Amino acid sequence: MTDLEVVARAMVDSERSFEQLRCHPRLPLVACSDTERPAVHIWDCGAGQLRKLGSLCLTSNAYGDAFGRERAERTPAVAWHPHQPLLAVSGEDGLRQWTPAGVSEPKGAPATASYRSLAFSPDGQTLWGSPSFRDEGGGWESSDVLDLASGTIGAGPAWDTGVAEHPGGGLVTTLTSDQGATYCLFARVDQRILPAVMRPLRRALILDCDGYETPLFSADGRHMAVRGNAYDNSVEVFEFPSLHRVLATTLGDPSPGYPYPQEWLDQMEAWSRHNIAFGPQPGVLWIATPAGALVEVDLETRQAVEHDVLRESRLSALAATATGELLVAGSEGELVLLSVLTGSTQTRTKSRDVSRAAAIAFLEATAEVPDDGDDL
Repeated sequence: MTDLEVVARAMVDSERSFEQLRCHPRLPLVACSDTERPAVHIWDCGAGQLRKLGSLCLTSNAYGDAFGRERAERTPAVAWHPHQPLLAVSGEDGLRQWTPAGVSEPKGAPATASYRSLAFSPDGQTLWGSPSFRDEGGGWESSDVLDLASGTIGAGPAWDTGVAEHPGGGLVTTLTSDQGATYCLFARVDQRILPAVMRPLRRALILDCDGYETPLFSADGRHMAVRGNAYDNSVEVFEFPSLHRVLATTLGDPSPGYPYPQEWLDQMEAWSRHNIAFGPQPGVLWIATPAGALVEVDLETRQAVEHDVLRESRLSALAATATGELLVAGSEGELVLLSVLTGSTQTRTKSRDVSRAAAIAFLEATAEVPDDGDDL
């Protein structure tokens, strides 16, 4: 049995809410994407409190009536440094980085760069950006690899939707997609020379259509969840390293087919695109709902338990902090930090051992794609 306890609560703004929460992997920091304009707000979520630290991109124009793909193209891409309190943000005003000392431009970044996705290499010395802006106009056929120390830019493999590092280390996953299908690609990270680059592996998942969000790993590395897609509020969970699918569900009514009725479009918008998280318990996925509740899903038993969080507000975003709390945003401007009280006895050390074993098993069962070979 799991209980949720409110640790801290804050009101962001009566006329503003957050549509995405991106927590730092090791520090009590969270980057919050604004629902009204292409802006990112940084909050401290440590020591049992919520405290705003700063903002970026506040000079950009409001989203207004922008919806769907148009809205996604204007939403800033963000990535936390894996160890330092440093956030990279790419938006309409170019590439910026935030630290507690202020905002600056990374050395060597293309002046015209407006990346749709950003990620740091696991050692934090390289910043990856997609699509490429090395040449004028950019291109989806490759990505940019920026050595942060020297400011030099190299070429990386094509990818288009975020990068997630497996908690066992040595392995990352990302997506490359079109309307026909999406490949969930896995890669080693070559850090022997700088800038570090992804080395795609032969093993991959093939997903339907496009429009998926960045994959999400559980803390023990035994499950991977994918939220999407462009046509359904789908959630899929795969065991790792087997990649056997253990959960596939649609949030709300499935797609009625084109042309889409307005009621269905309203429902799609009501469900947050960033509403899933793995908490500290192994084998449990959390889903935030438009009714203000968190649904706890046991992936082994398929049992679901609903927890009321905000009665008068739609949950607009959900994330797990570095220490295992759940952070939720409400559509009326609320930000709530929740402690997950559970009877599980699995320690962090055991969780690290399990995740490391899962990553090693996956890597041993596949091989890198040759430089002159196909993508898979």
